Amino acid sequence: MPPEVIERDYGCGDPSKYLRAGETVLDLGSGTGKICFIAAQVVGPTGRVIGVDMTDEMLKVARTNAPVVAERIGYANVEFRKGRIQDLALDLVKLDEELQVRPITNAALFVQADGVAQKLRLKHPLVGDESVDVVVSNCVLNLVEPKSKRQLFGEIFRVLRKGGRAVISDIVSDEEVPEDLQNDPELWSGCISGALTEEGFLRSFNDAGFYGIQILKRDEKPWQTVEGIEFRSVTVEAFKGKQGPCFERNQAVIYRGPFKAIAATYAGEGNITQGGINMGSVSKVSHRALTEAFDEPLTRAQVMAIVSPFIRRATSTPA
Repeated sequence: MPPEVIERDYGCGDPSKYLRAGETVLDLGSGTGKICFIAAQVVGPTGRVIGVDMTDEMLKVARTNAPVVAERIGYANVEFRKGRIQDLALDLVKLDEELQVRPITNAALFVQADGVAQKLRLKHPLVGDESVDVVVSNCVLNLVEPKSKRQLFGEIFRVLRKGGRAVISDIVSDEEVPEDLQNDPELWSGCISGALTEEGFLRSFNDAGFYGIQILKRDEKPWQTVEGIEFRSVTVEAFKGKQGPCFERNQAVIYRGPFKAIAATYAGEGNITQGGINMGSVSKVSHRALTEAFDEPLTRAQVMAIVSPFIRRATSTPA
C-alpha cells in the first residue's frame, strides 16, 4: 500500500474483511483509496471495485496510486468516480462539463442547470440501479447532513442488486447529538456532529427497505466522549431482498429452529414457524445464513423411496 494512501486515511473500521472473491464493490467516500485497494485484493481479478468521492484532492491521490497498486497485485480492477454519496446518480464530472458550456449567470440558468442535472441522473447515472453486489463505507456516512441521510440510505439500497448487501463502518452515539454540537464545524470534521444514534443508524437501514440487519462489530470502549455523549465505532451489515408482493406457488418449507417462531418483518408478511411457511415469503430470504435454517419438505416419491424397503420387509416376514 502506498504510504500516501495510508497517511491520509481517516477510517474507523474495516468493512473490506467481509467481502468475497468475484464481487462488485462500491466504496462510499473512498478518499485516497485505502479500502478500495484492500478490496481489490479480496475480490480478486474477477471482481471489481468502484470508489466514489467528491473531493478533487482525494481523488487525485487515489487515481495516481491506482496504477501502482495494480502493478503490485498483478491486475487493475479499481476505478474512482466523482460524486456525492447521497446522490449516486449524478456524475459531477459530466455536470462540470455541462456547466463549462452553459455557466450559471442568472436565476433562469440556475433552473436550467437543475434540469440538466436531472437529465444526467436518468441518462448517464454515476452508479446505475442494481449494479453492485456490496456497498461499503468507512466512517463517512456521518459526514452527510441530517436532511440528506434518508436519501443516502435510499441510494445505497437503489444501487445494490437483489441479494446484495451493505457493510458499513461508522461512528454512532448513545444519545441524540444536541444542536450546539451539530453546529460545531470542528466536530463535523471530527465525525461527531453528524453521528446518528446506534438505534437510529439501524433504523435507517430498516426504513430504506433492508432486512437481516446485524451489528458485525461494536467497540465497547467509546472512541470519544463529548459532553457526556459516547461516540463509538460500529460495523453493520444489511441485505437487500425481494421487493413487491409475494405470491402463493403451492410450495412450503419447514423451519428447523432454533427459535419457536420468527416474525418475518423483513419479508413484509406472516410468521415463519416450524409448521411451514408460504414460499412467497421465503423467496425474499436470500441470505445464506437465513435460508440454511429451512428444509424443503419431502415429496411423496422421496418418502416412498425411503420407507419402501421397510414396507417390503414387513410384508414378507412370516406371521
